[in-house]
Amino acid sequence: MKTVINIVLAVCAVALVYVCYGSIMGPIDFDNTKKAREKEVIARLIDIRKAQVEYRNTHQGVYTASFDTLIDFVKTAKLPFVKKEGALSDEQLEKGMTEKKAMALINKAKKTGNWKEVEKEGLMNFKRDTMWVSVLDTIYPKGFNADSLRYVPFGNGAQFEMASRQDTTKSGAPLNLFQAQTPYDTYIGDLDKQQLINLKDVQSKLGKYCGLRVGDIEQPNNNAGNWE
Repeated sequence: MKTVINIVLAVCAVALVYVCYGSIMGPIDFDNTKKAREKEVIARLIDIRKAQVEYRNTHQGVYTASFDTLIDFVKTAKLPFVKKEGALSDEQLEKGMTEKKAMALINKAKKTGNWKEVEKEGLMNFKRDTMWVSVLDTIYPKGFNADSLRYVPFGNGAQFEMASRQDTTKSGAPLNLFQAQTPYDTYIGDLDKQQLINLKDVQSKLGKYCGLRVGDIEQPNNNAGNWE
């Protein structure tokens, strides 16, 4: 009888240790996995932001709410790249010379064949040539897959929610905003349910979005991410 009691007590002790271990390690494991996954989700949101900024720069300041449009832009559009040779000296700058003025003199000389003024201003070795480079090669590393922009890492095929807004400020100035986001449920919904509920409860009470977001269509935030 005593042996049976000892065995029962031993089993209870093991069970208690297991419960205690789980109560301590559960939140830690959840947080570690959340951080690891969010690192990749954030990287993807930053990639989206890069594409949106370049899209805005070539579309009169307007963003797009369509991933089809954004991805096609990344794959096919080209951006101007200025190849520079030579620089204006302090003396030239003090005399009022600017890169714009220098290029105007050089372009005039090319048309007329008269390089005396260019020589006089010391601009013979000053060159500014514009080259056109693809968006894909300009803002992303070699081998980047543009089609991946729309998909949430660890989301099992889920896509980011993306929106844009065109409006005007009270002063009448144009206001163009965008945001891309994904909720916790999409990329950590398969983890500990109670820990997820606790996380969402805290975020909701703080008035924060329950997930990761870049940009904001409600108010200008310089396209910042809510992790920054």
